[in-house]
Amino acid sequence: MDYYAGVDLGATNVRAVVAEDDGTRIGVSRRSTPRGPTGIDVTEGVLRTLREACGDAGIEPGAIVAAGIGSIGPFDLVEGAVIDPANLPDSIDRIPLTGPIEKLIDSDDVYLHNDTTAGVIGERFHAERNPDDMVYITISSGIGAGVCCDGEIVSGWDGNAGEVGHCIVDPTGRLTCGCGHDGHWEAYCSGNAIPNYARYLAEDDPTTSTDLPLEGPDFTAKDVFELAGEDELADYVIDQLAHWNAIGVTNVVHSFAPIVISFGGAVALHNEELVVDPIRERIEEMVMSNVPEIRVTDQGDDVVLEGALASALTGGTGDRQRIHD
Repeated sequence: MDYYAGVDLGATNVRAVVAEDDGTRIGVSRRSTPRGPTGIDVTEGVLRTLREACGDAGIEPGAIVAAGIGSIGPFDLVEGAVIDPANLPDSIDRIPLTGPIEKLIDSDDVYLHNDTTAGVIGERFHAERNPDDMVYITISSGIGAGVCCDGEIVSGWDGNAGEVGHCIVDPTGRLTCGCGHDGHWEAYCSGNAIPNYARYLAEDDPTTSTDLPLEGPDFTAKDVFELAGEDELADYVIDQLAHWNAIGVTNVVHSFAPIVISFGGAVALHNEELVVDPIRERIEEMVMSNVPEIRVTDQGDDVVLEGALASALTGGTGDRQRIHD
């Protein structure tokens, strides 16, 4: 029997799954993403996680015939590596992926995708109708999109298409993104950015009352959403997040004309009523073309991992009709 693997490298966690040739999972592993000090340390963490998934499946890594990777970017596709990831420490400037995994499994069939591209592959693979025009948007540590247009997965010549979180939504550039540039969507609405944005809004209007632990070392986006409806500043932050998110999604709609937009990522998945519903409410007033169906992925936290596995099963396409062609 042939075996296939999927790997999900995020800024927070790295996960791996091993499956039989019909997609049945037989091994899984999950670890925290190494924080460095170098990219090689992250690579070793990925390889360790994949080895553990193989061990859980009771097979050697060499039994895997193909692997798909859904990873944070941006990429150097020639080398098969992540370069200067925005949401990892600055000391991590390059994370080799494709080559080390090819060596581990002794196969050249390793497919590297941006994590959101893997997300849209996973969404299409598990959808009833395998829609030809859809976008998967993650709102998590960062923000990004996976795009399928006219039945083709849009990756870009360098694998970096879909970095919509780095589109400018605020031309005044009041906040700086983790990538170092100002005014990006991700600088306001990503899970990593929300605490900083809350502090900015509190400083902008110090008369706004709040119980948010703004200066606490453990202040996170979760604190903002947990105080929704009970805290003046938390409610204001959430309203402003809805404003920027609606602008970002409107830009996606006008750029790619999707029939469906599916949301994932921890911020969207855990706060649908406060994050996704306001987008649904505002989008019709902002879009001049067809308004897409807006939904939350039913694959949950597994959507990128499922897309990576689907890529391995289908030769990198995610098209169910191409399984093992």
